[in-house]
Amino acid sequence: MAVMAKRKILVVEDNDLNRSLLCEILKPEYDVVEAENGREALERLRQYAGDFSLILLDIVMPVMDGYEFLAAIKEDPKFDSIPVIVTTQNDGESEEVAALSCGAADFVAKPYKPQIILHRVASIIHLRETAALVNEFQFDRLTGLSSKGFFCRQVEEQLRQNPEKEYDIICSDIVNFKLINDVFGIPAGDRVLKAIAQCYTENTRGRGICSHFHADQFACMIEHRWEYEESMFQKAGAWINSISQTQSIVMKWGIYRIEDRNIPVEQMCDRALLAARNIKGQYNKYFAYYDEALRSRLLQEQEIVDSMEQALQGEQFEIYLQPKYRIKDSQMVGAEALVRWNHPKWGRQSPAVFIPLFEQNGFITRLDEYVWDKACAVLRDWEEQGLCPVPISVNVSRADIYNVDLPDILMKLIHKYHLPPACLHLEITESAYTENPRQIINTVNRLRELGFMIEMDDFGSGYSSLHMLHEMPVDILKLDMRFVQSEPVTQVNQEIMRFIVNLTHLMKLGVVAEGVETAEQLERLQEIGCECVQGYYFAKPMPVKEFELHLKKSGMGGR
Repeated sequence: MAVMAKRKILVVEDNDLNRSLLCEILKPEYDVVEAENGREALERLRQYAGDFSLILLDIVMPVMDGYEFLAAIKEDPKFDSIPVIVTTQNDGESEEVAALSCGAADFVAKPYKPQIILHRVASIIHLRETAALVNEFQFDRLTGLSSKGFFCRQVEEQLRQNPEKEYDIICSDIVNFKLINDVFGIPAGDRVLKAIAQCYTENTRGRGICSHFHADQFACMIEHRWEYEESMFQKAGAWINSISQTQSIVMKWGIYRIEDRNIPVEQMCDRALLAARNIKGQYNKYFAYYDEALRSRLLQEQEIVDSMEQALQGEQFEIYLQPKYRIKDSQMVGAEALVRWNHPKWGRQSPAVFIPLFEQNGFITRLDEYVWDKACAVLRDWEEQGLCPVPISVNVSRADIYNVDLPDILMKLIHKYHLPPACLHLEITESAYTENPRQIINTVNRLRELGFMIEMDDFGSGYSSLHMLHEMPVDILKLDMRFVQSEPVTQVNQEIMRFIVNLTHLMKLGVVAEGVETAEQLERLQEIGCECVQGYYFAKPMPVKEFELHLKKSGMGGR
């Protein structure tokens, strides 16, 4: 069992006999350090880095007396919180008053009475430690702002006392704060947080309640007196960058105008933070209000999340197929499986509505496996109908790639439906390759060894495409539709696409251009040697039965 270290007390007394007596009284319960005068006492404080629970101080001493010592420690923030008990003569009332006015916490009279000294010492130490504990609970140590819990209580009290006044909650979030810590180090991150705290304090000018909520999140409540403008928050962000000696801080601010005083303060702050997060990624947008439009969207998103499990079990998700065509003879050569949600109340939902939410909460892996299963079932059904099947491409999300069981999951599907792996093409977006290339290379190599075809989706949307190509194991590149749909058409754009297509030929890779919507786009792709395309010019994504009709029209209705 660990033994707690004794609390340390500094005894400052020039009289050897008195000092020895004090030490004898205190040593059974405390770790005692001695000093003969104020100057020596300051040396002891520095030697022990101020690690004292209490100082017992004689007033009348040579070299540096007690008053000079009190004045010295009150000017040093490392020592000014250490409580001091002065020792005085019985008739030293004036000394006691003077010492207390200089910052002493208490006094004891000479000659020393052991029980009184021990009780006074224990009482003062307890009061100091309790106050420190309360202070630590109420205020953030790094920034000096209110803690989250204390802030919420302060706001509740302010709202209760001022029912007629209007208030705003303002919260802020730093974009990529973790990156600041990683690149510049923790001390730089701390400087940023202190600068933000200073910004809140100075801009509220004592009229607001400010809090360091958590990590890089700050909050304040201020009386509503003006309409906010982008320039106010832009200037605040620039000031924080200059004070913190960092030029890479991007701040987003959210404002909740307090209308419903019955909701918890923490929920008010959540609403302001949601408004701030809603504008992340928007250039030159520094603040946003939490309003009914945002509230409605968030409620809709919550409804989607609440419905997803039931939707999967009820097979409300349906796969649509978008054909891929070979340019030279307009022959259908494949299809991409896309998902639609046929909700019983909301109707057919676009993937743009629910896929981002599923990627955030991890449900995307369940949905992906569902789509893979349906795609394999379609391929099996075509075999049994005697149709000449074309391969189906399915999306593999980032979350899927990091699943060590991915190869096993896909092989179980292939065996379940008695299919060759090559009939299922796996589309992996280019940006996924940049996150953890080594792991993805290993996973994709394993999938190719098993016989699956790998397509790099959205090629050209990132920054490291050409660098990656020489080591990334892929079979087909899908040109990002922004290349195809680029307007106005320029010679440079056309030559970039020609270069990429020639490169794929050199590397013996297939290439598919996405998003082809006009005859002019198709003509440009044909001119640079692109082989395959997909897009609305040929066909939109369609239900499986409708796709089968296209198969038959393409002359692939039998063997």
